[in-house]
Amino acid sequence: MSKGEIAAILLAAGKGTRMKSALPKVLHPVANMPMIGHLLAALDGLAPAKSVVVVSPDQPSVSDYVAPAVTAIQDPPLGTGHAASAALPALGDFAGDVLVMFGDTPLLTPDTMRALVEARRGPGDPAVAVLGFRPDDPAEYGRLVTDAAGGLTEIVEAREASPEQLEIGLCNAGIMAFDGARLSKLLGTISNDNAKGEYYMTDAIAIAREKGWSCIAVETDDPEEVMGVNSRADLAMAEAAMQERLRAAAMARGATLIDPASVWFSADTVLGQDVTIAPNVWFGPGVTVADKVDIRAFCHIEGARISEGAIIGPFARLRPGADIGRDVHIGNYVEIKEATLEEGAKANHLSYIGDSFVGAGANIGAGTITCNYDGFFKSRTEIGAGAFIGSNTALVAPVKVGDGAITGAGSTLSRDVPPDALAVTRASADVREGWAAKFRKRKSAEKEAAKKKDKAG
Repeated sequence: MSKGEIAAILLAAGKGTRMKSALPKVLHPVANMPMIGHLLAALDGLAPAKSVVVVSPDQPSVSDYVAPAVTAIQDPPLGTGHAASAALPALGDFAGDVLVMFGDTPLLTPDTMRALVEARRGPGDPAVAVLGFRPDDPAEYGRLVTDAAGGLTEIVEAREASPEQLEIGLCNAGIMAFDGARLSKLLGTISNDNAKGEYYMTDAIAIAREKGWSCIAVETDDPEEVMGVNSRADLAMAEAAMQERLRAAAMARGATLIDPASVWFSADTVLGQDVTIAPNVWFGPGVTVADKVDIRAFCHIEGARISEGAIIGPFARLRPGADIGRDVHIGNYVEIKEATLEEGAKANHLSYIGDSFVGAGANIGAGTITCNYDGFFKSRTEIGAGAFIGSNTALVAPVKVGDGAITGAGSTLSRDVPPDALAVTRASADVREGWAAKFRKRKSAEKEAAKKKDKAG
């Protein structure tokens, strides 16, 4: 990109009434990140000198989320032109290029933002560059009218377009790049002389042309990236589009997705090379996976770090704070939370390991539970390197099992176990020979007596 400062205005004051939600529209998540978060993350790639988010006065949660970005209040809401004007005091005398975007377009890419700014800086020094797209069905979208030289001459709303203009396939995405030195002159001239009494940002094109300033249209080749979200159905479509993008990126970076459509990523999921992901795996926020990890089917992973060579699943759950070391095995129906498992440790079956440390090479038997919560406080369990925890062991925290120690199957341990010791709390078996046969004989007689009594009655 050529030199010059960039600023951004993000319009996020919409009520989102069609979402039928108490949550502000722009905070609804796509790939587990609020929609406006995607836009801010994409914008970071352009290193803007200033970013101003225009919000509604009754949505402080939006201001909290976008901090440290500056916020401006639009009150009352009087259209897109009015919303963009609300950001002008925060921009001050900024004279670089100003991107104006919508907080409900989570799929917009940094490359498209750059292309829009480059076009604004191009030949003829246009006052405004407008992003356009070609939907399969133009329907009610405004049309971008261009001249023979490719300049943008007009934005015509569908309801006001002539039959010839309705044949135009290039539609208005609403996203624009302005020359900052001329922005206030354009926005300040927009009128609300229309049926709704609102100020429309699209009127800036006609005003620029009246002033003798050229405008230009820039076309994206991916209509999905300008998709605006106004309803739950739109949100589902945006989620599907984002997941397709994330899956393609994961495979391009060297991960194998056996059934891509059944794997669901978060926006911040990090995968190494030669990771294999089986069907029906869900990644929540905050997951980092190193090289050569095998994640088997039906795993749920969130807030976890997985080191090289580990095997996870099938049917495993890694919760926030799970730190899985190199070559660790986490098997079916094993849940890990706030626990570190060091290199080569194994928990292969039906276990819960929470608020714990498991040393290198330790083996956790089937049915093991770390009893880490007493109803008031959580305590830690420490299992030493090379320790062997027998099946169905309950470790009542706080408790330590030393290096190389063994616990007998079925034990409940609330005291520390020294290194290389055996700890067993299993009761001695009370074996009574012949008792079972006598029991069956007595019960059969009682049952026959009960039947005879019923018939007699």
